[in-house]
Amino acid sequence: MAKLILIRHGESVWNKKNVFTGWVDVPLSSNGIIEAVKAGERLAEIPFDVVFTSVQVRAIETAMLALAQNQSDKTPVIIHTEGRMKDWTTIYGESMIQSIIPVYQDWHLNERYYGELQGKNKAETAKEYGDEQVRQWRRSYDVPPPAGECLKDTAERTIPFFRERIIPLLEQGKTVLVSAHGNSLRSIVMYIENLTKEQVLDLEIPTGNPLLYDAINGMFLKTV
Repeated sequence: MAKLILIRHGESVWNKKNVFTGWVDVPLSSNGIIEAVKAGERLAEIPFDVVFTSVQVRAIETAMLALAQNQSDKTPVIIHTEGRMKDWTTIYGESMIQSIIPVYQDWHLNERYYGELQGKNKAETAKEYGDEQVRQWRRSYDVPPPAGECLKDTAERTIPFFRERIIPLLEQGKTVLVSAHGNSLRSIVMYIENLTKEQVLDLEIPTGNPLLYDAINGMFLKTV
């Protein structure tokens, strides 16, 4: 049976500081590292076939730390798809080709672009604009922050990617791990769980907490 596992990266340094991060490429905090390891321990018995991450370091760190806890003897390897890194990372040993878990990075899975809020403290921003306005920017489906993306905008890049790259693998019976971000994953969860715009308002995906689904005939059944 095909399985889909979604995981939001562990706590980042700016999560800890309560700062809007968006596309700013900050790493995991020490607590985020612990969260990623614990997530990997929960997933240790699952034999992954393919992994997708955003191109942001906190999602990549989370995937690799989690996979380091896996009981499989396969090695997670980042697959480069262009330039010299594509050419010079070719694996020539057939046995090693069969013993890797390919890890693909793609910007379509990046966090929502927070525009002019990036780098601003969330509490201070709420004092400046009001709690309700900031809540709308953070949680609504179609209200973007200044010069940034709303969840609808994010979904317009994540959902086509999910359909084109991930669903075909699930249809082949593969087990797929996606390590991404709160809002890029909110958009995917909204899609696979058929949530309304009103329901997604209250959807929160905690850091380092895997969501597991069985993929059956185009349906996604949540198991954890």
